[in-house]
Amino acid sequence: MTSAGPESRSAEAPPPAGSSPLGSGTRRPGRTGRTALVVLAVLALVSVTAYAAWTSQAPSRSSGGVIQVVAAENFWGSLVAQIGGPHVQVLSIVTDPNADPHEYTANTTDARAVADAQLVIVNGAGYDTWAQGLISASNSPGQVVLNVADLLGQKEGVNPHFWYDPGYVNATIAQMLVDLTTVDKPDSSYFQQQYFALQTSLGHTDARMSEIRAKFGGTHVASTESIFQYLANATGLDLVSPYSFMKAVAEGIDPSFNDITTFYNQLRNDNVSVLVYNEQTVTPLTGNIELNATELHIPIVAVTETIQPPNVPFQTWMEAELIGLENALNQKALGQ
Repeated sequence: MTSAGPESRSAEAPPPAGSSPLGSGTRRPGRTGRTALVVLAVLALVSVTAYAAWTSQAPSRSSGGVIQVVAAENFWGSLVAQIGGPHVQVLSIVTDPNADPHEYTANTTDARAVADAQLVIVNGAGYDTWAQGLISASNSPGQVVLNVADLLGQKEGVNPHFWYDPGYVNATIAQMLVDLTTVDKPDSSYFQQQYFALQTSLGHTDARMSEIRAKFGGTHVASTESIFQYLANATGLDLVSPYSFMKAVAEGIDPSFNDITTFYNQLRNDNVSVLVYNEQTVTPLTGNIELNATELHIPIVAVTETIQPPNVPFQTWMEAELIGLENALNQKALGQ
């Protein structure tokens, strides 16, 4: 199940010709990838100071205490931190921009953190089985666990990049509000206020998606991995890359020869306006695809699995990626 576009955020609380498609290539980010980094830096300057300010405050004396929260990944950690404010202490485990989150291995520090947490948030659907293993091993009485895949009715085998779907994000933050209130009822009014503020902030990101849909809906795009599927749906773009190719790359296995051939042919035949690639799961194959796109003057947009840089809010990161996408689509439309 995917959302057809950004859902309204309710105020309710809850190789070029002749080369082998398997040839190796050197990563060479396109102009759009570098532009996105500049945009993100600017947005970060605007938001990170305010973001750090409320996360560093001490809770009021009348509060129910500081809730210990562990999020398996920093995209969920950022969102729950914004709802909880000074009443939560959030540890996000997977944050390294140079690591592939699919291949993360838990350690004893992670195990202790999960065991001590009052609220644990995992993505589920096979994305972070290591975290679910830690939860089972700790068997902490009274611990609240939010498994996003279970919340959404999704099972292992589906595309697990739920945080790129605005409807799924909306449902998840509503459940975060419920879970925080369950753990700390005295601060429920504060959590609800913060939830509404987060809804408003995320609404700006949704508006950017709607803008892209209005200007570029139906435009053919390619992606080296399934991470972009939900965002393509939300922005009305036609993701033409073979899904089996994208899923294989996401799972760390080799795509079929037929899928690889199809992917390269789509690039060569000018069938796509933009190439989206996952910066955190680069392989010789995806690196060569990126190189080919550069040589064919196809704009390239870099996206990441986790929030980069890790200290900016979820919506700042997402907005920067959307700006990079819109700029790339404009670039192609103008024939640059």
